[in-house]
Amino acid sequence: MSKGFFITGTDTGVGKTVIAAGLIRAAYMLGVRACGMKPVETGCSRQGDVLIPADGSFLKKISRMEEAINRIVPYCFESPLSPMSASEIEGVRIDPLWVMHEFNELKKRYEFAVVEGIGGLLVPLKKGYFVLDMARDFGLPVVVVSRPSLGTINHTLLTVNYALREGLDVAGVIINYSNPPDGSLAEETNAYALRALLPVPLIGVMPYLDDMETETLERAVRKNLDLEVIRRYLSA
Repeated sequence: MSKGFFITGTDTGVGKTVIAAGLIRAAYMLGVRACGMKPVETGCSRQGDVLIPADGSFLKKISRMEEAINRIVPYCFESPLSPMSASEIEGVRIDPLWVMHEFNELKKRYEFAVVEGIGGLLVPLKKGYFVLDMARDFGLPVVVVSRPSLGTINHTLLTVNYALREGLDVAGVIINYSNPPDGSLAEETNAYALRALLPVPLIGVMPYLDDMETETLERAVRKNLDLEVIRRYLSA
């Protein structure tokens, strides 16, 4: 089995890219050379005839990778939709075998891979093939990224329990502040509730970050995530 993590979310916009970047930096901090990958990215900006994947480009930067961006992000779409809908509109078929080919090429150069999914587990990439299926194909332990706000207990438990029921190895959950805290009672108590209810570890709670510089990420990871949980998967 490959070493790494597959990052999924309880929803879109929960900050999977920040957490993927943080786990890449955690691996480096623990002495392991890691790469990032985002197999499919939608909502990419266009520069002339070229689509620019913002999330994939950030993972490339934070990983200090030299590979071409189309290996890190094999499929880019301009439409800000699910991959299935975007691929139908833009006339590009997503081939899971090609995704795995590119992943296998990355594995030749890196000890550890952090692969960021798109949206949640039941986002469709094509008819009959979901992010859940992609996570299963990668064979990596799954990290679930969730919100700190009201409703996250239900969304997080649904995601984790469904993943486990489908046979995925769930390494744990990271609550991420993708927006500044609102000071609500829900934000104050959700981490405690999830720690008591989850059948997997709560790896930590990542604060809202004012910038995405490497040093900022590393400080936040060191202070807020359980590096021992991460270390176990690095050495497995």
